[in-house]
Amino acid sequence: MTSVPAPGREVSNARWRGIAAAIACISIVGVGMSLTIPLLSFELERRNVSGVIIGLQTATSALASIMFSFVVPRLMAQIGPRRLLVAAILVGAATILAFPITINVWAWFPLRFILGAALATLFIVSEYWITAVAEESRRGFVMGVYATFLSVGFAAGPGVLAVFGSVGWLPYLIGATILIAGLGPVIFGGGAVPDRGHHREAVPVLSIVAIAPTAVLAAFFFGAIESANFSFLALWGQRAGFTEQDAALLLTATFLGNVALQIPLGYLADRMDKRIILLGCGLMTMVGALAAPSATAYPFVLFAGLFFWGGIVGGLYTVGLAHLAARFHGPQLAAANAAFVMNYSFGMLLGPPVAGLGLEHWNPHGFMLVLAAFSGAYGLLVAHRIIKRA
Repeated sequence: MTSVPAPGREVSNARWRGIAAAIACISIVGVGMSLTIPLLSFELERRNVSGVIIGLQTATSALASIMFSFVVPRLMAQIGPRRLLVAAILVGAATILAFPITINVWAWFPLRFILGAALATLFIVSEYWITAVAEESRRGFVMGVYATFLSVGFAAGPGVLAVFGSVGWLPYLIGATILIAGLGPVIFGGGAVPDRGHHREAVPVLSIVAIAPTAVLAAFFFGAIESANFSFLALWGQRAGFTEQDAALLLTATFLGNVALQIPLGYLADRMDKRIILLGCGLMTMVGALAAPSATAYPFVLFAGLFFWGGIVGGLYTVGLAHLAARFHGPQLAAANAAFVMNYSFGMLLGPPVAGLGLEHWNPHGFMLVLAAFSGAYGLLVAHRIIKRA
């Protein structure tokens, strides 16, 4: 006698297939992103373009991400998450291929804007898909898995660039091909897909910030701290007395900690008040940044500390996104994910210049003081919200 799967099990299997498809898609896209962004900087450097123009082009991508955060929820309501993902991947791949055939560097500005808009769309829709489909009791764990795979994808991109180089058509073809490979999980591996009919109602993105500042601003402070780390952590280590190679390894330690700790933090978020975990992440990030200057005299302690510190910083994003999904549903969740990515982009714009000012005005430990100020401000915000709601 043939057994018939229980309806609940079929729904659960479809749910997990949908989550796996969305995570696989954004992880593959992460490889293409982390390959393409430094590739464009290398090409501009070879063309003797000034650092100011390179920085402005990078800021153009962030500006596109912020602006499209207001548009994506409406696009999802019109064509649905799956079709929007497919469209964003195709537009992103085509834009990557347009760079090597565009001679005028000023024409790269609209290309960077289009690419930034496509990438922002991919993140907003993928995160909406994952948070909408994940079960409430396991959402933190799912977000931890998502953050882990995304981090691995980001790490793989520069490795591909190191193997194949940054000259000629080949790296652009590889970047576009990797991006298009993200279509596979969405088209063929997708299980449960959020129904666009559930979020046709327009919800203002900015209203989400006022409703859930603890969750949404976690993305802002994470973006500020992460981008400042990428820009200045190795330089801080070098100015603090480390060799160039050892200073670069400081950044590696924070990255490895980010990869290792997201699943445990997500698992913990399913069993505790997420606000308490976010408060702990903010305060521990502040303490770690304040302790780092003293730890430079003990390299092993510093490397081990940065490993756990990097994971705790990453927890702001993972647990913040899980907390966001617990607060909103339907049309509000689509707008909430857009607000989350928008705040992350704002943080990436603000973090490096403020950290750079700290580094120059109190060389070198002003950098760490800025990170402590960012994380301390977030900790105070969360504590205020907890006390207010109590």
